Amino acid sequence: MKDKTKDLKLRFLITGGAGFIGSALIKRILSNQNYSVLNYDNLTYAGNLESLLEVHTNKNYHFIKGDILDSQLFSNTLNEFKPNIVIHLAAESHVDRSIDDPSAFISTNIVGTYTILEAVRNFWMLLNVNEKESFRFHHVSTDEVYGSLGESGLFTENTAYDPSSPYSASKASSDHLVVSWNRTYDLPVLLSNCSNNYGPFQFPEKLIPLMVLNALEGKSLPIYGDGKNIRDWLFVDDHVDALLAVATLGKVGEIYNIGGNNEKTNYEVVKAICNLLDELQPNHPNGIDSYGQLISFVANRPGHDKRYAIDSSKIQKELGWSPANTFETGLKKTILWYLNNNDWYSNVLDGSYQKERLGLKNNIRNISGKKL
Repeated sequence: MKDKTKDLKLRFLITGGAGFIGSALIKRILSNQNYSVLNYDNLTYAGNLESLLEVHTNKNYHFIKGDILDSQLFSNTLNEFKPNIVIHLAAESHVDRSIDDPSAFISTNIVGTYTILEAVRNFWMLLNVNEKESFRFHHVSTDEVYGSLGESGLFTENTAYDPSSPYSASKASSDHLVVSWNRTYDLPVLLSNCSNNYGPFQFPEKLIPLMVLNALEGKSLPIYGDGKNIRDWLFVDDHVDALLAVATLGKVGEIYNIGGNNEKTNYEVVKAICNLLDELQPNHPNGIDSYGQLISFVANRPGHDKRYAIDSSKIQKELGWSPANTFETGLKKTILWYLNNNDWYSNVLDGSYQKERLGLKNNIRNISGKKL
């Protein structure tokens, strides 16, 4: 499908724009000189303005430090910036953290989304007829809301919700709120559910950057359970292209599943990382011959879904999007980026997160087995 919006002057407001996906999305949007962006982000542990250094002087880029729970500030921001499209990415997103402290996920993902929806609805209601017609609110969610698949089958837009963790339950709740604001108030919403993202600038509590950085330091590479849990992996650049397609071309009220068509077990992912590092960084630490020697298996995570896999045929057929990267090409780009950007991840690791294992409430242990 031809993008009829590429020559329009569009104003995007992105919540959570300093995060992993948000920063990639902002850079993609600003590649079009007709687009302007306001990044609304509270700069919590996973928000990092260093991820946006290449665009921070762009005349079409704007930043507001703000909490999505601050209704007044967000409403003021809407009224001053006057966006055509709001893309809601701000969320607590790590399953292990949700096991340790569900309260932050309830507050940010559910109450925060409600706060945003009401502010956006009040803003939208005061627009003129043409502005109302063109306005869109795009809520970005996850495939984890669907729960766990068996050995076969795919998640579709009609799959029943069956969340397993506090994180996925909070995202499921926010999805239902967004859909209900469309059905009840006619707010022009779109919703997308994506598979596991990976790529440059990802916070290192996530599997791929955590394994890369641990391996480079010669630390253990812990894999939950037997390593056979399966995820569908989506390179972040492909995801942001899909998000733009949904936000600008999608049909109001519709849900679009976004997947990378790359099902891999967790063990396969970690083994692929080790193999690439053997090739790209052959000076192994601690006298080992291969990074694969660092792999270990640890107790499984509570509520660990067995398999996720997405059917992306709807977005491919209706909006003309498909992923450009295979897992192999995306993973190589990702590892090369981490190898060449020590300053970025070193600054991240100087903060509160030090690559410890999360998600074992009241029994958090580091990989040596010593209780913290």
